[in-house]
Order: sequence, then structure tokens, then C-alpha cells
Amino acid sequence: MASSAVKNESLLVKWGLRLLVVGYLFFLVAWPTSLVAKETFAHGTQGIREALADPDVVHALQLTGQVAVAAVLINLVFGVGMSLLLVRFNFPGKRVLSALIDVPLSVSPVVVGLALVLVYNGRFGWFGPTLEANGLQVIFAKPGMIMATCFVALPLVIREVVPVLEEMGDDQEQAARSLGADAWQTFRRITLPGIKWAIVYGVVLSLARSLGEFGAVKVVAGNIGGETQVATVLVQQKYQNFQQETAYSMSFMLAFAAVLCLIVVALLRPKEDKK
Repeated sequence: MASSAVKNESLLVKWGLRLLVVGYLFFLVAWPTSLVAKETFAHGTQGIREALADPDVVHALQLTGQVAVAAVLINLVFGVGMSLLLVRFNFPGKRVLSALIDVPLSVSPVVVGLALVLVYNGRFGWFGPTLEANGLQVIFAKPGMIMATCFVALPLVIREVVPVLEEMGDDQEQAARSLGADAWQTFRRITLPGIKWAIVYGVVLSLARSLGEFGAVKVVAGNIGGETQVATVLVQQKYQNFQQETAYSMSFMLAFAAVLCLIVVALLRPKEDKK
């Protein structure tokens, strides 16, 4: 009897926790997202068609895609390199460097944008006047937007790759080097196949984060319609100007792009694992 009671109590606790988690995710994620989708398609596809007919919307979406892709590529290269540095090498300040990587997760993006303005502004920044004198404008231009996006998405690739590298160990890499393989051959044939799915997940998360960035980019972009206005900032402007249908449509497109990336990766990974 006592054993049966304990089992029933354990079952109740398990199902109670499941319902709690599902309810939490429903009210925090699923319900708000579904409301955006509902408002977007309240009149069929009219809202999306009207949004895509707006030149400012098209330019904002294109600029957001360009900035996001550039930031993801930069974070991919430096993220994998930084992961290898943290896992495969010992050096003074290693723990400090590892801690600094998590700074973008704890610092407000608005603070990041302001810091970039103070450093790269063409009038009073540390490096801005010199850069602009040589024909390179950072703040209120695409380079500053890419830098801000890179900063906020920096940890995502690294924190996916580092645990996998630690789990792999370096025995196979040492064996490859002992057989005469150079650094590039060892990375391409041994390291990369072992961390490829960690890289894919890191890239997808970084892309989703970059598409949705608002605070840091808003500070450094200048918010000039048709020039430096990204999609997230335009969503806010459209909503405040009582153009809610366009705002909902743009929000849905951004969310759909991010979710689609996650779905594609989730569908592809089991096929790869079966090989």
C-alpha cells in the first residue's frame, strides 16, 4: 500500500510539473505568438501583401537580412576560433576571457549601442573622426549595425561548441598530428565533423537573435527610413503610427524566419544521425 501511494504521488508530481512547464511556455511564448499570427491573417494575406508593397518595409527587411547574415558569418569564424582557444589551450587570463564572453547576455543592448557611439562616433568618438577621415563611417551606417549585432549574438556559437569540444577530447587530434596531419587537415577531418551540429545550432540561434535585435541597433543605426532602418525598429514605428496591420505582418515574418530555421535543423539532424 505504501509503495503504491508513493508511486501515485510521484506520478502526480511528474504530471504536475509537466503541466506547469507546458502552461508556462503557453502563456509566455505560444499564446502571444499565436495572437500576432491571428492579427496578421485577420484579413487573409492582405496585411502581408500591403506590407511587402511598402518600399520602406522591403528595404528594412533586406537590411535586416544583410546585417544578420554578416554578423552570423563573423561570429561563426570568431566563435569557432574562440572555442578552440578556450578548450585546447591554456594561457593566463583564460577564465577572465571565458567570463567576458558572457557579458552580452548580462549587459543591456542599449548600453552596447551607446558604448559603440562613444567609441566610433564621427564627431566625438575615440576612433570615429580618424575612420571617417579615411572614408569609413561606422555609426549611423551598416558597419556599426553589424558590430552591434555581432556583440549581442557573440556567446551563442561559443556556448554551443565549447561543451562538445570538451566532450570530444583531443586524443584523435593528437593521433592525426602524430601521423603527419597539419593543423588545417586535423581541423577539417577530425574536429569539424565532431562539432558540426554544435556549429549549426549556434549559427541558427545566432541568426534568430540577430534578426530580432532591437536596442543596440536602434542606437547606432540612426533610424533613417529607407537607409538605416531595420525591421524591428520599423515595427515599433508602424505600431506607434497606428499602422498595426503592417507592424503585425512584419513581426510575423521575422518570427516565422527564426522558427523556420529551428524547424529545418530539427528535421535534418535525425537524418544525419542515422547515417
